[in-house]
Amino acid sequence: MTPEADDKRLYAPAAARNRGPILEVLREELPAEGLVLEIASGTGEHSAHFAAALPGLVFQPTDRDERARESVAAWVAATGLPNLRAPLALDATQQPWPLTKADAIVCINMIHISPWESTESLFATAAAMLPEGAPVCLYGPYKRGGAHTAPSNEEFDASLRASNPAWGVRDIETVIACAQKNGFSEPRIVEMPANNLTLVFRLLRAR
Repeated sequence: MTPEADDKRLYAPAAARNRGPILEVLREELPAEGLVLEIASGTGEHSAHFAAALPGLVFQPTDRDERARESVAAWVAATGLPNLRAPLALDATQQPWPLTKADAIVCINMIHISPWESTESLFATAAAMLPEGAPVCLYGPYKRGGAHTAPSNEEFDASLRASNPAWGVRDIETVIACAQKNGFSEPRIVEMPANNLTLVFRLLRAR
């Protein structure tokens, strides 16, 4: 279907490529029912895809960018899914967040395109809003042992840092340490296409 001229839906080629593999991990890790908070929803394609495939869950997309939220809202309207909520404005570093409870958190391609403070705030806030055993699922590129896993990731990292010195592909060990400091488990690490990883952390004890 070709979008109408006034259709505000945005499309990201990467989202079309990775949403299937990410969904397969989420099928294994998300609860059967409850509220899933998606942080940094971007175009909204992921939320729409996941909500259509997992009707027992309610998806709450968010983004700090107004244009992104317009796209998400257009996807919500176009799909008409009853378990896909209208987007909320959320900057991970700004408190309070627009909701206080969730049953799972999904965050795709934010960790490297945001200041490190966003990751710190994500885990600290997640620890206060999730029930015991709930997952935080992160997707994106990571360094392992201080080294990039592919030349393409090294080039991507350089381009990110050129755009904003506060951005960049993170060391997986640093992300794990941040999660554990906030009461999360060692992650399940899933190799994904295009040299990306999905990390699934679980809250060991609710606050």
